[in-house]
Amino acid sequence: MYNVLDRGVNMIEYTKNQVHEVVCAFNEHKIIALPTDTVYGVGVKYGNLDDLERLKRAKHRPETKPIPMMVSNVEQMKQVALVDERIEKIAAKFLPGALTLVVNVKESVDPAYTNGLSTIAIRIPDEKFILDVIDELNCPILVTSANQSGEKTALTSDDVYEQLPKIDGIVLGTCKALQASTIVDCTKDKLVILRPGPISLEELNSVL
Repeated sequence: MYNVLDRGVNMIEYTKNQVHEVVCAFNEHKIIALPTDTVYGVGVKYGNLDDLERLKRAKHRPETKPIPMMVSNVEQMKQVALVDERIEKIAAKFLPGALTLVVNVKESVDPAYTNGLSTIAIRIPDEKFILDVIDELNCPILVTSANQSGEKTALTSDDVYEQLPKIDGIVLGTCKALQASTIVDCTKDKLVILRPGPISLEELNSVL
């Protein structure tokens, strides 16, 4: 099924065929690294603040930077965020894809997930394996780049082992774009690019 890698760490190795095993790991509060449609990510299941704190400690993530969320569809996005017609148009055109939307969060979401901010960053990855995991979990996952904060982006499993040797598991595979997603702020009258990526502001505005 899966095995502990002989790298001097207790990280469990999975393949993309082991959706159920990865779902079980998330349900058991494990921190898992996984290849996405952009770069390697690392995450936990949404819903347990202790898991979130462990993830932050593993990355040495500053408290001023909340962990983004991945969902499998817009309806799931609506469970945690305020989704208006403009966001739905953008999602219909570009998601799943390398685009992270900063949107207003619902009051029902514990402020600890957003570090007290009124917004949350969400995306739907263009990676069937991750979407299958989220669908089986029936729950979003909190996923950030699989590197130490401020260090080089993790593009391969070796990068993850180098930077995050103490997490619980890793899904082996290749990342598609090898470039982080575009981050766009959708909370203002005009869209604002917070991090340039594969999708441009011009492309986003063209669908509105």
